[in-house]
Amino acid sequence: MSRIVKIGNVVIGGGNPIAIQSMTNTDTKDVDATVKQIKELASAGCHIVRMAVKDKYDAEAVKAIKNEVSAVPLVADIHFDYRLALAAMENGIDKIRINPGNIGDEGKVKLVADEAKRRSIPIRIGINSGSLEKHLLMKYGHPTPEAMVASAMFHVRLLEKYGFEDIVISLKSSNVKTMYDAYVKMSENTDYPLHLGVTEAGTMERGSIKSAMGIGGLLLRGIGDTIRVSLTENPVEEIGVAKTILKVSGYIDEGVDIVSCPTCGRTEIDLIGLAKQVEKEFKDKNYNIDIAVMGCVVNGPGEAREADYGIAGGKQVTVLFKKGQIIKKVAESEALEELKKMIEEDMHKK
Repeated sequence: MSRIVKIGNVVIGGGNPIAIQSMTNTDTKDVDATVKQIKELASAGCHIVRMAVKDKYDAEAVKAIKNEVSAVPLVADIHFDYRLALAAMENGIDKIRINPGNIGDEGKVKLVADEAKRRSIPIRIGINSGSLEKHLLMKYGHPTPEAMVASAMFHVRLLEKYGFEDIVISLKSSNVKTMYDAYVKMSENTDYPLHLGVTEAGTMERGSIKSAMGIGGLLLRGIGDTIRVSLTENPVEEIGVAKTILKVSGYIDEGVDIVSCPTCGRTEIDLIGLAKQVEKEFKDKNYNIDIAVMGCVVNGPGEAREADYGIAGGKQVTVLFKKGQIIKKVAESEALEELKKMIEEDMHKK
């Protein structure tokens, strides 16, 4: 089990719930736009939000942003300039994301580590396969999982040298297997909490698949304490995918899981359209239930007997069922409304 790290009011590691993260794509110094997006992310279910801190104006904006979204832990993404890390901490940031080795000589690293320790601000060591140190690329030939772990451990030892151990580690790659193997190896080398993610995963369809494979596969092995689904989309879209990954991996009970069969020659209703309607209707519901949408009345209820609720359609009749038991026969055109009614009635009884 990983050690505990506190980020603002969110605690990760030590068996605590997996935290969902995302990153704003606004200009951080545009306080109104950044606050608006952070609130949208939080409303969608994001627990921790990272912001790019590119210059002193971004660092100065942290204070005003934090005043507006005090309930959401904020992470400053820092590259190269140790002074930005110090300024962000002074202005109330909850966590710093850096590579200690690229912010200057060891004296500067010590300044950041000492200030973070004084303020109880954790540091995430963010390793990316695309920006490994040259000597590691020469040694390993290319960004291998071993090279990524070696880079991470170098940065960890650098912080530990100055008595700083409030550390989170990420080892991201756009290659799913590289990322997966790196995290597995890292989990065997340290008990620091791990932030999971496939970087530059792509647009919604491809990025969701790559993230589900990499993040989901690791979660099923018990590896990971916080996650970020990186999509070339509005950052809010990342949260729904992250929640689905956590749901199907068994880490959260919130949300509705939709089970639907593939179409075949026995399908006699518009199964594809109906399944999409059901998914859309229950997308934002936090009911801890499974709903099945099946295309065959003969086999559907039996095949989906583990689902809490379901629809099975045929040419002559469409049925509603609970746990495999047929409850009601309805017309296909009424199936969705009748399903909603049945579920809402049951939910209100609880």
